[in-house]
Amino acid sequence: MPNSRPRSLKQTARKHPASAESVFLNIPYDSQFENLFLAYIAAISAFGFIPRATLEIPSSQMRLERILGLIEQCQYSVHDLSRVQLDRAHPRTPRFNMPFELGLAIGLERAARIKHVWVVCESEAHRVQKSLSDLNGTDIYVHDGTIRGVFREFGSIFVRNSRQPTVREMMSIYQILRRSLREVLARAGQTSPFNARVFRDLCVIASLNANGLDKPDS
Repeated sequence: MPNSRPRSLKQTARKHPASAESVFLNIPYDSQFENLFLAYIAAISAFGFIPRATLEIPSSQMRLERILGLIEQCQYSVHDLSRVQLDRAHPRTPRFNMPFELGLAIGLERAARIKHVWVVCESEAHRVQKSLSDLNGTDIYVHDGTIRGVFREFGSIFVRNSRQPTVREMMSIYQILRRSLREVLARAGQTSPFNARVFRDLCVIASLNANGLDKPDS
């Protein structure tokens, strides 16, 4: 009988080389977060990176193993911990996926010694000090729950990046994604943007328009 025990973080690490171009995006998948979902894709793409997310993982595969592998493939990860409310469905519970995946990223970085930079975003200042006090002393990027707030904070997160898009340029990509969303959903036969094919198509659109930011005006 094969050994079915999960591997340690050290055993999991280094299976896949990290890409300096990839950013693991850890956000809540719900309709109230749709605008910020598009804003994150726009911002990551505008800075010249490729968004990655657990949306890409087939449900039939070992999910935890694939999440670890996906984080390991990315040199950066952005973790949004703003969804702390109880959901409406019975039994009412908070969402633990985001802090759990943050813990995985920190564990891979520390225990496995991989090159990985993780950052934490929130919508309210000082709330993480209460919701996750182990992060006290860590810089938290507060976007105020707004699209422009996401763009503003990305300017601080990637302040040393060679590409430095303006908030206006990031907003331009966001608006293209917003206008394209209905058609992208229709092509995929989906009603929610939180779908693997929809996510892929949105990332392609964002990347194509972000690449245009580097071209001089004719």
